[in-house]
Amino acid sequence: LNIFPLSSYPPVLTSQDSSYLYPNFQGLMSDNDTVRLGLDFQRMLRINHMLYIAARSVISTKLPVFVYEKLTWKTKNVEKCTVRGKNSDECYNYIKVLVPRNDETLFACGTNAFNPTCRNYKMSTLEQEGEEVVGQARCPFESRQSNVGLFAGGDFYSATMTDFLASDAVIYRSLGESSPVLRTVKYDSKWLREPHFLHAIEYGNYVYFFFSEIAVEYTTLGKVVFSRVARVCKNDNGGSPRVLERYWTSFLKARLNCSVPGDSFFYFDVLQSLTNVLQINHQPAVLGVFTTQANSITGSAVCAFYMDDIEKAFSGKFKEQRNSESAWTPVPEEQVPKPRPGCCAGEGSAAAYKSSTTFPDDTLTFIKSYPLMDESVPSVNDRPYFTRTTSRFKLTQIVVDTSAGPFKNYTVVFLGSDNGHVLKILASTEGANASFSTQLLEDIDVYNPNKCNVRGEDRRVLGLELDRDHHALFVAFSSCVIRMPLSRCADYSNCKKSCLSSWDPYCIWLKSGSCATVSPGFKNGFELDVENGYNQHPDSCHGETTIYSSDLHRQFEGVRRPPELEKTNHSVHYTLLIACVLVAFVLGAFLSGFLVSCYCNHTGHKTKKLSKDPEAPIPHALSLRSLAKLNGLLDGQIKDDKMEVSSPKIYNSFFLSGLPTPDSTPELPIKSMKAFKNQWEKNQNSFANRIQPQIPETESAPYYSSSTLPRDSLTRRMDVPPDIPLHHQSTLERRHSSQRHSLIAAANKIQRNGGPHQPPPLLARMNSTGSGCEVHYPLIPNGYLTRQHSYNGEQQEVPHQGAIVRRASSLKPDVPPKPLFIPATSPVNQQGKFNY
Repeated sequence: LNIFPLSSYPPVLTSQDSSYLYPNFQGLMSDNDTVRLGLDFQRMLRINHMLYIAARSVISTKLPVFVYEKLTWKTKNVEKCTVRGKNSDECYNYIKVLVPRNDETLFACGTNAFNPTCRNYKMSTLEQEGEEVVGQARCPFESRQSNVGLFAGGDFYSATMTDFLASDAVIYRSLGESSPVLRTVKYDSKWLREPHFLHAIEYGNYVYFFFSEIAVEYTTLGKVVFSRVARVCKNDNGGSPRVLERYWTSFLKARLNCSVPGDSFFYFDVLQSLTNVLQINHQPAVLGVFTTQANSITGSAVCAFYMDDIEKAFSGKFKEQRNSESAWTPVPEEQVPKPRPGCCAGEGSAAAYKSSTTFPDDTLTFIKSYPLMDESVPSVNDRPYFTRTTSRFKLTQIVVDTSAGPFKNYTVVFLGSDNGHVLKILASTEGANASFSTQLLEDIDVYNPNKCNVRGEDRRVLGLELDRDHHALFVAFSSCVIRMPLSRCADYSNCKKSCLSSWDPYCIWLKSGSCATVSPGFKNGFELDVENGYNQHPDSCHGETTIYSSDLHRQFEGVRRPPELEKTNHSVHYTLLIACVLVAFVLGAFLSGFLVSCYCNHTGHKTKKLSKDPEAPIPHALSLRSLAKLNGLLDGQIKDDKMEVSSPKIYNSFFLSGLPTPDSTPELPIKSMKAFKNQWEKNQNSFANRIQPQIPETESAPYYSSSTLPRDSLTRRMDVPPDIPLHHQSTLERRHSSQRHSLIAAANKIQRNGGPHQPPPLLARMNSTGSGCEVHYPLIPNGYLTRQHSYNGEQQEVPHQGAIVRRASSLKPDVPPKPLFIPATSPVNQQGKFNY
């Protein structure tokens, strides 16, 4: 069973207030460019008790207390740089290479305003030696490009970009007296694909380069970044004139596997920083900081790799892709030529060859096509050394002290992060099962915003350098370098428990009754208990320390959290939890019901108030049926022999003045609200199933005054006889908007042949003058009552039959009636235009 490792939390969290007291270096503050742009830290190197800091246009040498000398190297190509279209802030000389060439000479290279240049300086006086050297392929063109470099066997090995556009990545060897200049194959993604170089080391007969790049074997998943280790032979002389002439013949690369094992591996693929070769379980190894992909969850891990495992990976199978559509598979062993590709001349299977220039063409062609190894390099114990997945910040730098403690038998790891913190970890690298364990000791906030915020806050740790002799750690940021002590033993005061329970190998308890920082002179007369920690010591410091309660981040002013608080059970019994949940549910239900009841009561009162006030605005959209109700069309009472015209009331309001008008709205059927008494009423109410006529477009209709709306006159329902003689067919007319009339109820009693049967009264249309309009009945039975602007003719006695309401187009009347009143707000339509 594989369990993802939990992130540990520091028992000691040093606040930012303490870091304000640490010495710092901000560069040459008398320089205007430094004051405006800051330090622009690039490199940091410690040689012979001297710290060299490479920044923008300057190399500074520092003693432990920051007494320093400076070397200014400014560019003279600013004008050429700006002509190329670069920002003036980029046209400086950023020192990107700073390595010892020998015991007396320092080799430095700078971007020199996008014209890389290299120089040699004396370490003692920082005086230039010899002439300048072209820096192309040895130094990048701009400060943001990555690079590494070192001298091995008198040759300078570098890895960087060789052109102005940063399109040609190269691993390069130069400056040798007898060795030829070699490089990687140009523009071949199988060799290098957008690499980010991080570290280079010399080990045995090889030079190893550690970098991250776009994985060529996983192109189907997009741009996935993998961490790599590549090696070249120091005695490589290039290929034959036919194949790989002036190119590496020993270049091989393999993947570094830093992952959490399980059914599905969780990978930390992006290499951030690496140490030099050190001893883990008495074996040479390197430690590196790895992070997750840029678009993945935030996570960091520290993995260790044995150098023997790296050599084993380079002795394994090669990886190939037969065509662009196929997957990458191992190359069969029988297809690997002899001598084995990647071997150094004079060693192993190539022992018979004195120089790589004499290798067979098959070997050279194979190594040119298949530089990638199939198997990856496993980490020690096949799992990370330390993980950090619960923080939003990633680890960026690593430095290791392998000789900590009074007897130099402990290993302490310092990790920088991109939030300005430094983590201090105790590592146990020995054991019966050749494994190791870790204990997080401190989380130190090192960043000083008062000193380092020159061009805004940049809390990313760019470099760590250990000064073991002076018990100091140099932490580099973009605009400053801060010197912090390796421990803070004085913060434990006179509390023996706090001193011994800190797990810190740098802190010892003296017999005199104080906690002190260890020094090489201490051999006896002190106590140190790193293995047992605070568990074996009683609490004897009541009232002397302060605990800041936080299970995740516990700050104890440099003192470890007492054991009684660590062991305290903060859990709650499940019965209490169940009771709390039930009570919360009941209270929530009661509160919800109360709120709903209040809302309903409020809505009811509001509705009643609106129903009592006819002039109140209508809270919802009015339908045609509601308009008919408001105009009395559904009123069941019949007033005999009376016609009335009511003045507008509701439509005088601003809200209802924009409602649809009768000319632009079809007449809806008026259903009977009671049971059908005869066939005529049934037919009268059956029009709902008929297809209604198309309504004319209202956009072309003119403005209608409130006098034309249906509420201007109250009408009443009247039944219409169905049968009308042919000669009494109604005449359609077209009327001016000022001559519109209202519908009123005419209580005319019609009898047929003096019979007792009385059909319902007809719908009569009245002019605005109050005079009635004559109605002509349809030609055929069961005809339609048309909606017209005027009706001519006399009423005839017709049999009682159902009528159906339909819409008919208007025709111009013979003699248009003269209106009684023309509203001032009604615009007059143009003559000859139809109104809808």
